[in-house]
Amino acid sequence: MSAPANVIESLDRGIDAALEDLAALARIPSVSARGFDPAHVARSAQETAELLAKSGLERVEILTLPGAHPYAVGEWLHAGPDAPTVLVYAHHDVQPPGRESHWQSPPFEPTRRGDGRLYGRGVVDDKAGVLLHLAAQRAWLAAAGALPVNVKWIVEGEEETGSEHLAEFLRAHRTRLDCDVLVLSDTANLDTGIPSLTTSLRGIVQVDVTVRALDHPIHSGMWGGPVPDAATAMTSLLARLIDERGAIAVPGVYDDVPELSAEERAALAALPFDADTFRRDAGMSAGAAFIGESDRTVYERLWHRPSLALTALEGMPIATAA
Repeated sequence: MSAPANVIESLDRGIDAALEDLAALARIPSVSARGFDPAHVARSAQETAELLAKSGLERVEILTLPGAHPYAVGEWLHAGPDAPTVLVYAHHDVQPPGRESHWQSPPFEPTRRGDGRLYGRGVVDDKAGVLLHLAAQRAWLAAAGALPVNVKWIVEGEEETGSEHLAEFLRAHRTRLDCDVLVLSDTANLDTGIPSLTTSLRGIVQVDVTVRALDHPIHSGMWGGPVPDAATAMTSLLARLIDERGAIAVPGVYDDVPELSAEERAALAALPFDADTFRRDAGMSAGAAFIGESDRTVYERLWHRPSLALTALEGMPIATAA
């Protein structure tokens, strides 16, 4: 269903108020990582709940689990039993800001710069995701008096630390959150001025691998040669995971990946792509080449094909190496 013209007009009229709400929410330093004040995350949940209620949702509550940061939930269920029910997922917690000296403006003082964007920690990930959908919801209700679908909301407070309690929360509130369609707000647009709709996501498999060769540290000058070394064994293992192009060399990893449909392939081909801009945005070093399946486009490798990344590597401390 496309939005009637008066809904679009209503959205245009409400966009400034939505941006003000976004800035207010982003001023709360709701860092969910350990070592940061959890009271800020609780305040963010409260502010989020107030925004849900302000946007026409009913049965708005803040729900908790032992040891978990709070969730804000709400619903609007007046489209009728035959209408589909959409569950909107978002999160109100943010990553630590890092060194403030690396910021051009204070991380928790949202600032609009010359390029028209609003800058601040959590402005995009994911507080804009909250306000974007709420703004659309407000516009529908203001212009049409009702939504075309039933809507439920869940906004969690610990996505940035791995959503440790989300599965438990969903089990505890399964009936309340039952839905036909899930809308994930935590996605990106391709570029400014290019609205983007994410239709699928790659899953994730995380593997922790430990290699042990000795039961105590030894001196490499005395024992090196015949005695196995855990670090070199690990690097040899890791090297076998990819081929010379950087594509995954694990047998069978690509076997069940469906090919893009003609429509999907055409949609990707229609997107603008500039290699230099991509390299700059990704922070690639000068001279570094793209890796992966060379017969696939960058967008295919980025969004559709499996990828493999080494996210952490621990070994012996340098200070005591011998």
